[in-house]
Amino acid sequence: MRLMSNFKTIKALCFLCIMASIKANESSEVKHIFELLEVVPDVIPSAPNQFLKVTYDNALEVQPGAELTPTQVKSQPLVEWAADHDAFYTLIMTDPDAPSRREPTFREFKHWLVGNIPGNDISQGEVLAAYVGSGPPQGTGLHRYVFLLYKQAGKLEFLEERVGNNSRNGRPKFRAAAFAEKYGLGEPVAANFYQAQWDEYVPIVHKQLSGN
Repeated sequence: MRLMSNFKTIKALCFLCIMASIKANESSEVKHIFELLEVVPDVIPSAPNQFLKVTYDNALEVQPGAELTPTQVKSQPLVEWAADHDAFYTLIMTDPDAPSRREPTFREFKHWLVGNIPGNDISQGEVLAAYVGSGPPQGTGLHRYVFLLYKQAGKLEFLEERVGNNSRNGRPKFRAAAFAEKYGLGEPVAANFYQAQWDEYVPIVHKQLSGN
Protein backbone atom coordinates (compact mmCIF):
# COMPACT_ATOMS: atom_id res chain seq x y z
CA MET A 1 0.00 0.00 0.00
CA ARG A 2 2.85 2.35 0.92
CA LEU A 3 4.62 1.43 -2.34
CA MET A 4 1.54 2.44 -4.33
CA SER A 5 1.34 5.74 -2.43
CA ASN A 6 5.01 6.46 -3.13
CA PHE A 7 4.48 5.66 -6.82
CA LYS A 8 1.61 8.16 -7.03
CA THR A 9 3.73 10.81 -5.32
CA ILE A 10 6.63 10.25 -7.72
CA LYS A 11 4.25 10.33 -10.70
CA ALA A 12 2.78 13.62 -9.51
CA LEU A 13 6.24 15.12 -9.01
CA CYS A 14 7.30 14.01 -12.49
CA PHE A 15 4.23 15.64 -13.97
CA LEU A 16 4.98 18.89 -12.16
CA CYS A 17 8.59 18.79 -13.38
CA ILE A 18 7.43 18.25 -16.97
CA MET A 19 4.96 21.14 -16.75
CA ALA A 20 7.63 23.39 -15.24
CA SER A 21 9.98 22.46 -18.09
CA ILE A 22 7.32 23.23 -20.71
CA LYS A 23 6.61 26.62 -19.11
CA ALA A 24 10.32 27.42 -18.92
CA ASN A 25 10.79 26.56 -22.59
CA GLU A 26 7.79 28.68 -23.61
CA SER A 27 9.05 31.59 -21.52
CA SER A 28 12.44 31.34 -23.22
CA GLU A 29 10.80 31.20 -26.67
CA VAL A 30 8.61 34.25 -25.93
CA LYS A 31 11.64 36.20 -24.76
CA HIS A 32 13.65 35.22 -27.83
CA ILE A 33 11.10 36.18 -30.50
CA PHE A 34 9.99 39.38 -28.73
CA GLU A 35 13.60 40.55 -28.44
CA LEU A 36 14.60 39.33 -31.90
CA LEU A 37 11.96 41.48 -33.60
CA GLU A 38 12.39 44.24 -31.00
CA VAL A 39 8.86 44.25 -29.61
CA VAL A 40 10.99 44.45 -26.49
CA PRO A 41 11.82 47.33 -25.99
CA ASP A 42 9.75 49.14 -28.67
CA VAL A 43 6.41 48.29 -27.03
CA ILE A 44 7.07 46.65 -23.66
CA PRO A 45 10.19 46.66 -21.45
CA SER A 46 10.28 42.89 -20.99
CA ALA A 47 8.59 39.82 -22.47
CA PRO A 48 5.82 37.92 -20.66
CA ASN A 49 6.17 34.25 -19.84
CA GLN A 50 3.62 32.88 -22.29
CA PHE A 51 2.10 33.31 -25.71
CA LEU A 52 -1.47 34.47 -26.16
CA LYS A 53 -3.58 32.31 -28.48
CA VAL A 54 -5.03 34.45 -31.28
CA THR A 55 -7.12 32.88 -34.05
CA TYR A 56 -8.58 34.61 -37.11
CA ASP A 57 -11.19 33.37 -39.59
CA ASN A 58 -10.66 29.94 -41.18
CA ALA A 59 -8.84 28.70 -38.07
CA LEU A 60 -5.84 30.90 -38.87
CA GLU A 61 -3.81 30.88 -35.67
CA VAL A 62 -1.22 33.62 -35.19
CA GLN A 63 2.29 32.21 -35.04
CA PRO A 64 4.59 34.63 -33.20
CA GLY A 65 6.28 36.99 -35.64
CA ALA A 66 4.81 35.35 -38.76
CA GLU A 67 3.60 37.43 -41.69
CA LEU A 68 -0.14 37.67 -42.35
CA THR A 69 -2.04 39.88 -44.78
CA PRO A 70 -4.47 42.69 -43.95
CA THR A 71 -7.11 40.66 -45.80
CA GLN A 72 -6.58 37.72 -43.43
CA VAL A 73 -6.90 39.86 -40.28
CA LYS A 74 -9.78 42.13 -41.28
CA SER A 75 -12.20 40.60 -38.75
CA GLN A 76 -11.92 40.58 -34.98
CA PRO A 77 -10.08 37.43 -33.88
CA LEU A 78 -10.78 34.92 -31.15
CA VAL A 79 -8.35 35.43 -28.27
CA GLU A 80 -7.98 32.71 -25.66
CA TRP A 81 -6.06 32.27 -22.42
CA ALA A 82 -6.21 30.25 -19.19
CA ALA A 83 -8.03 32.81 -17.07
CA ASP A 84 -8.73 33.26 -13.41
CA HIS A 85 -12.50 33.46 -13.69
CA ASP A 86 -12.74 35.70 -10.63
CA ALA A 87 -10.39 38.26 -12.18
CA PHE A 88 -10.64 41.01 -14.78
CA TYR A 89 -8.28 41.48 -17.72
CA THR A 90 -7.30 44.14 -20.25
CA LEU A 91 -6.49 43.27 -23.87
CA ILE A 92 -4.54 45.61 -26.15
CA MET A 93 -3.64 45.34 -29.84
CA THR A 94 -1.15 47.94 -30.98
CA ASP A 95 1.05 48.81 -33.98
CA PRO A 96 4.38 50.43 -33.01
CA ASP A 97 5.34 50.99 -36.67
CA ALA A 98 3.03 53.81 -37.70
CA PRO A 99 3.46 55.02 -40.36
CA SER A 100 6.57 52.85 -40.83
CA ARG A 101 9.05 50.93 -38.74
CA ARG A 102 11.87 53.15 -39.99
CA GLU A 103 10.05 56.39 -39.09
CA PRO A 104 7.44 55.56 -36.40
CA THR A 105 6.33 59.15 -35.86
CA PHE A 106 2.82 58.05 -34.83
CA ARG A 107 4.00 55.20 -32.57
CA GLU A 108 1.85 53.46 -31.45
CA PHE A 109 -1.44 53.06 -33.34
CA LYS A 110 -4.18 51.58 -31.15
CA HIS A 111 -6.06 48.85 -33.03
CA TRP A 112 -8.09 47.30 -30.21
CA LEU A 113 -8.54 47.91 -26.50
CA VAL A 114 -10.90 46.08 -24.18
CA GLY A 115 -10.83 46.41 -20.40
CA ASN A 116 -12.68 44.83 -17.48
CA ILE A 117 -12.88 41.47 -19.26
CA PRO A 118 -14.39 38.99 -16.79
CA GLY A 119 -12.31 35.82 -16.98
CA ASN A 120 -11.65 35.31 -20.68
CA ASP A 121 -15.05 36.41 -22.00
CA ILE A 122 -14.07 39.35 -24.21
CA SER A 123 -17.69 39.82 -25.31
CA GLN A 124 -18.50 40.95 -21.75
CA GLY A 125 -15.56 43.35 -21.51
CA GLU A 126 -15.63 47.14 -21.80
CA VAL A 127 -14.67 48.15 -25.35
CA LEU A 128 -12.54 51.29 -25.18
CA ALA A 129 -11.46 51.05 -28.84
CA ALA A 130 -13.28 48.75 -31.24
CA TYR A 131 -11.24 46.35 -33.35
CA VAL A 132 -9.69 47.65 -36.55
CA GLY A 133 -7.62 45.38 -38.77
CA SER A 134 -4.16 46.08 -40.12
CA GLY A 135 -3.80 49.04 -42.49
CA PRO A 136 -0.08 49.55 -43.20
CA PRO A 137 0.41 52.27 -45.86
CA GLN A 138 1.75 51.15 -49.20
CA GLY A 139 5.54 51.13 -49.41
CA THR A 140 6.11 51.19 -45.63
CA GLY A 141 7.17 47.55 -45.34
CA LEU A 142 6.27 45.19 -42.54
CA HIS A 143 4.48 46.45 -39.44
CA ARG A 144 4.32 44.56 -36.14
CA TYR A 145 0.86 44.04 -34.62
CA VAL A 146 1.16 43.23 -30.94
CA PHE A 147 -1.44 41.68 -28.64
CA LEU A 148 -0.92 42.26 -24.92
CA LEU A 149 -2.94 40.75 -22.09
CA TYR A 150 -2.87 42.28 -18.60
CA LYS A 151 -4.44 40.92 -15.43
CA GLN A 152 -6.16 43.68 -13.47
CA ALA A 153 -6.05 43.93 -9.68
CA GLY A 154 -9.81 44.49 -9.77
CA LYS A 155 -12.51 46.15 -11.82
CA LEU A 156 -11.40 49.56 -13.11
CA GLU A 157 -13.00 52.83 -14.13
CA PHE A 158 -11.45 53.81 -17.46
CA LEU A 159 -11.37 57.51 -18.34
CA GLU A 160 -10.59 57.09 -22.05
CA GLU A 161 -12.97 58.16 -24.81
CA ARG A 162 -14.78 55.18 -26.33
CA VAL A 163 -13.77 54.85 -29.97
CA GLY A 164 -15.74 53.02 -32.66
CA ASN A 165 -14.26 51.03 -35.51
CA ASN A 166 -14.91 53.93 -37.91
CA SER A 167 -12.82 56.50 -36.03
CA ARG A 168 -9.13 57.36 -35.64
CA ASN A 169 -9.75 59.38 -32.48
CA GLY A 170 -7.17 58.59 -29.83
CA ARG A 171 -5.59 55.84 -31.90
CA PRO A 172 -2.30 57.44 -33.12
CA LYS A 173 0.51 58.06 -30.59
CA PHE A 174 -0.94 55.56 -28.14
CA ARG A 175 1.48 53.90 -25.71
CA ALA A 176 0.52 50.51 -24.31
CA ALA A 177 3.17 50.71 -21.58
CA ALA A 178 1.96 54.18 -20.51
CA PHE A 179 -1.66 52.98 -20.47
CA ALA A 180 -0.65 50.01 -18.31
CA GLU A 181 1.20 52.30 -15.92
CA LYS A 182 -1.73 54.74 -15.72
CA TYR A 183 -4.09 52.00 -14.56
CA GLY A 184 -1.64 49.97 -12.48
CA LEU A 185 -1.79 46.94 -14.77
CA GLY A 186 1.82 45.89 -14.25
CA GLU A 187 3.49 43.75 -16.90
CA PRO A 188 1.52 41.72 -19.48
CA VAL A 189 0.83 38.12 -18.47
CA ALA A 190 0.69 36.91 -22.09
CA ALA A 191 1.31 38.33 -25.55
CA ASN A 192 1.62 37.54 -29.23
CA PHE A 193 2.23 39.40 -32.47
CA TYR A 194 2.26 39.06 -36.23
CA GLN A 195 3.65 41.17 -39.05
CA ALA A 196 1.82 42.56 -42.08
CA GLN A 197 2.39 44.86 -45.02
CA TRP A 198 0.12 46.55 -47.54
CA ASP A 199 -2.30 44.56 -49.66
CA GLU A 200 -5.41 45.50 -51.62
CA TYR A 201 -7.62 45.45 -48.49
CA VAL A 202 -5.78 48.37 -46.83
CA PRO A 203 -7.71 51.16 -48.66
CA ILE A 204 -10.91 49.69 -47.20
CA VAL A 205 -9.45 49.95 -43.69
CA HIS A 206 -8.43 53.56 -44.28
CA LYS A 207 -11.86 54.44 -45.64
CA GLN A 208 -13.45 52.76 -42.61
CA LEU A 209 -11.34 54.86 -40.25
CA SER A 210 -12.41 58.05 -42.04
CA GLY A 211 -15.97 57.43 -40.89
CA ASN A 212 -17.23 56.45 -44.35
